[in-house]
This record gives sequence, C-alpha cells and structure tokens, in this order.
Amino acid sequence: MSRTEYIFLAFSSLFIIVDPLASIPAFISMTPNDTPEERKRMAGLACAVMAGILFLFAAGGKLIFKFLSITMPAFQIAASIVLLLVALDMLRAQRSRVQETTEETAAGTNKTDIAITPLAIPMLAGPGAISTVILLQTRARDSFQIVALYVCILAVSLASYLILRVAARGARWLSPIALRIATRIMGLLLAAVAIQFMLNAFEALGIVTAHPAT
Repeated sequence: MSRTEYIFLAFSSLFIIVDPLASIPAFISMTPNDTPEERKRMAGLACAVMAGILFLFAAGGKLIFKFLSITMPAFQIAASIVLLLVALDMLRAQRSRVQETTEETAAGTNKTDIAITPLAIPMLAGPGAISTVILLQTRARDSFQIVALYVCILAVSLASYLILRVAARGARWLSPIALRIATRIMGLLLAAVAIQFMLNAFEALGIVTAHPAT
C-alpha cells in the first residue's frame, strides 16, 4: 500500500467510524439548557479527549496485544466484526449501540457536562474507533505512515469539532433526509473496510490467497 493510499484509508475509515454527523442529534438533545458557547466548549473538550484516547491506543496497541498474548489476525477478525455491526446499523440509518446506548444518551441528558462521557467516550472514541486505530497502526509499514496516522487522528478530531461547533447553535441547517443518505453511504464504505480487514486476517492465517488488484 502506497503512502497516499494509506493516508486516504486512515482518514476515511476513522472519519466514518467516528461519524460526528450522527452524534449531532444526541449532542443537541443532551444539552437543551446550554448556550451555544457552552456547547462549543463541550465539543472542543470532547474532541480533545477523543484524540488523546486514539493516540493512546495507536501508540500502545501492540503492547496490549503482547501483554494479553493476542495475535494480530485474531484482533483483526474481532475488530472487523465490531466495524461490520456498526456499518449494518449505519446502512439502516440507525445510531449503533456499539457507539452508544439509549441509556447512555438518557444519562447524558441529566448531566451538567457531557464532554467526556458520553460524548467523547463512547460516542466519538468508542470500541469501533479504537479498533480501527489499532488496525491502522499495525498496517503502517514505516515511520512516515505512523506519523500520518497521528495526523489523520488530529484531522478527524478537528473535523469533528468543526461539525459539532456548527451544530452548537441548534443544527437547524441539518436535513434529516441528507443525514440518512450520508449515513447509509458511509455505512456501505465502512462495511467494505470491515470485510477487507477480515480478508487480511484470513490471508495472514493462510485461509485465503491474496489476488492482485485490477
């Protein structure tokens, strides 16, 4: 995989799995009494925490595997299943319970500050995003791609903040129909990424043989 292909894969897969657009309705509903400025502050803190969590797992993913004696193909298969579950919910234009549950959203409504939980964790940096970061880190072939992964995490965090910042004034610009269409398209792309990760694991185990791209 070339450097350009890796950067595109890293940014697109991370943005799709973080899916800040799908977090907007919950973000607004959990902050009904907050001013736009307070919402912007929460969005900034949440995205900063998200970046920190993803940085942590990008840097320490291999150490966690070594400590727990987990092989990479085993994690790739498990992570691909998690991503596929999220993708299937996105194809149905639903917010996946892998990313957040209705109970977590309801609990957030009663909190004075939702920035860290449930907005940052698990709505933005949930199991799917963490799994994706670790998988991308293991696919990095040189120091350039490792640095590119961290830059992509920052870029996704910044994009998420800008989206939530715009939504802080009430998201009147958001069309439910457009949101559903975008969610389904991103879900299809995420499903393809999940299947590719699973095929990579099967290839590493010798179950399937890789074929050159046409």
